[in-house]
Amino acid sequence: MNMSLLNKEDLRIVFMGTPEFAVTILDALVQNDYTIVGVLTAPDKQAGRGRKIHKSAVKEYAEEKGLTILQPTNLKDEAFIGELAALKANLQIVVAFRMLPKVVWQMPDYGTFNLHASLLPDYRGAAPINWAIINGETETGVTTFYIDDKIDTGEMILQAKVDITNEDTAGTLHDKLMHLGAKVVLETVQGILLGSVTRTPQAFNSHLKEAPKIHKETCRIDWNGSLKQIYDFIRGLSPYPVAWTTLNNGGEESFLKIHKASMEEGVHDLEVGQVVSGKAEMKVAVTGGYICLEEIQLPGKRRMAIRDVLNGLKLIKTASMT
Repeated sequence: MNMSLLNKEDLRIVFMGTPEFAVTILDALVQNDYTIVGVLTAPDKQAGRGRKIHKSAVKEYAEEKGLTILQPTNLKDEAFIGELAALKANLQIVVAFRMLPKVVWQMPDYGTFNLHASLLPDYRGAAPINWAIINGETETGVTTFYIDDKIDTGEMILQAKVDITNEDTAGTLHDKLMHLGAKVVLETVQGILLGSVTRTPQAFNSHLKEAPKIHKETCRIDWNGSLKQIYDFIRGLSPYPVAWTTLNNGGEESFLKIHKASMEEGVHDLEVGQVVSGKAEMKVAVTGGYICLEEIQLPGKRRMAIRDVLNGLKLIKTASMT
């Protein structure tokens, strides 16, 4: 049942999120004078060689704005539930956080909605931006939906689309969706204020595309794919977590990350994976042409332009990627 609030000032929001993507949405709410009574984000963790304490991007922003911060390790903990209830929020907004128990998402009068970086029901899961590019999609978008007891399956509120260009990477698409998401979240909140939101159940069928979490092994390039498939795979994992392969150079194998590449269509009689190089170029023979490497990273080295890599890397004629 839709309910409308008399005034914007009556809305008390708890925001839940962790990465930079979520910061932009939280900032949009703050800049539009919504009352944020609390922010939930991931606990601090040690990171890097010095094991320094690392705060989430959302926590850093919330500290700057003087917002109340909660960092529970257990979302079912009674003490945390008490702290959350004490904030007296009547709306909760989730952006790139974690699965919530029913006791949390059912708490506010106006519900808990999530922003997901895909056009649901396709690409449910942890990595929708990456998989949309890896799978060669030409459009994607964002969806707001009410949370239920499963992952990314609740009733949809609003959607907005964006084109995926042939040059987009996971990084550039991330930024497009981040700014589009801020706009859609504001529109969703406005609809809740006016009592005008509609709830659209998601379709359930066996043909939906999924977006599971990406692991290191997921990122290994299969050079037997088509030219376009390999190109999409590389850009769908750039700038993070980055596609990788093994360079076999005269029996010496090296782990190699490929940050940036381009396609060159053509006909050749080379074996798949064979490396073709010159003074300033390095490309890999695949079905339908070549993957031209533009920026790569060798073990223990920083990300480098291919011209700089070739200054110190001596490739033999039979060098190959596996």
